[in-house]
Amino acid sequence: MSSTTYTGSAAQYRSSIAIIGTLFFIFGFVTWINGPLIGFVKLAFDLDTDAKAFLVTFAFYMAYFFLALPSSMILERTGMKKGMALGLGVMAVGTVIFGQFATMRNYPACLAGLFVIGSGLSILQTASNPYISILGPIESAAARISIMGICNKVAGILSPIVMGMLVMKDVGHFEAQVAAAATPEIKAALLNEFAAKIYWPYMVMAAVLALLAVWIVRSPLPELEAAKANASDAGARESRRSVLQFPHLLLGVLCIFVYVGVEVLAADAIGTYGKSFGIPSEETTYFTAFTLAAMLLGYLIGLATIPKYVSQQRSLAISAVLGVIFSVAAYLTKGYVSVGFVAALGLANALMWPAIFPLAIAGLGRFTEKGSALLIMGIAGGALIPRFFAVYKDVYDFQLVFLAIAAPCYLYILFYSLKGYSVGRSGAPALAAARG
Repeated sequence: MSSTTYTGSAAQYRSSIAIIGTLFFIFGFVTWINGPLIGFVKLAFDLDTDAKAFLVTFAFYMAYFFLALPSSMILERTGMKKGMALGLGVMAVGTVIFGQFATMRNYPACLAGLFVIGSGLSILQTASNPYISILGPIESAAARISIMGICNKVAGILSPIVMGMLVMKDVGHFEAQVAAAATPEIKAALLNEFAAKIYWPYMVMAAVLALLAVWIVRSPLPELEAAKANASDAGARESRRSVLQFPHLLLGVLCIFVYVGVEVLAADAIGTYGKSFGIPSEETTYFTAFTLAAMLLGYLIGLATIPKYVSQQRSLAISAVLGVIFSVAAYLTKGYVSVGFVAALGLANALMWPAIFPLAIAGLGRFTEKGSALLIMGIAGGALIPRFFAVYKDVYDFQLVFLAIAAPCYLYILFYSLKGYSVGRSGAPALAAARG
């Protein structure tokens, strides 16, 4: 297997890692702000159920499903570098839409803005994930993706803190004021004032995204040819005429679907989970940061151990087992301890994307962009799986619902780590490369 088409100097290689790391930081900040944003929209738009508030994640992550394949077609025309810049530009537009209509308390338009942001991220991720995977040897891709994950999760830890300081500060006191409002007019005025707090943070974010788009175009980031950088053994490559003829990829798409679902469940739904125990909003606003801090720890572990001490496949298996253990522990405990086990799922989830993505695209050759797009479509799991929790948590015991959703997802990930990643792969060299 050819490992890479990048032939630049070590300094250029490090520069490329830094540039892509910056991108992962940015879309980490934009993505993980959705956790506290759920609490914001429920209050600002006076929503009566959590299911309606969870349309935030639904609109955001469904964009990946609809835009991933078109993104691959765009990237085939623009190349990965210009495609990343385009994705940032689209995200900037969506951020402006959300900030503008949030001040008007127009929830459908805000959801449209989130869909646009997700669309830009779909283009950005369809380009950046395979790019970092093939920038060096495929067998060490998980280590490079771990570096990207560190950038992503540091931003994810910061985003709820920034959101809490700028928008959700003293939210419990404000909720009490809204509940005590003497007239509908007073209540509306209070909610309008609260909703307006989101405007300038999102306008600043839009400006940063636009400037980054220009920076990427002018950066020394090299173009990589995925078809040459990620080729499989010749016999397998010549006999396959469609990306759908790679079973390990298709099983990987489902693996990404359930993985992102439980990742978002642990990070974005943890605030709602905590509030179900009666924990006050001032505290639950920051719970997403705890999950992402656990993920950051996991990425650091992955960076130190993959592939030197443990393979990508083995790290995925260990992570899946931890996911099952922490999910059961969350069910068997109560209050802050149970929330702590949900946050610990961040540790279990950390090494999953770095392992699943390179295992799933290994050996795709000229189908790498389309395979990447299918995997990005799997991110729609972040739209659907947490929504199941939001809908059924008020019907059945919320802890049981959480366990019934999370445990089967982790068990499938375990299957993929043990068997699924190798289904349809031909030739010992290819399997050895996949195992790392």
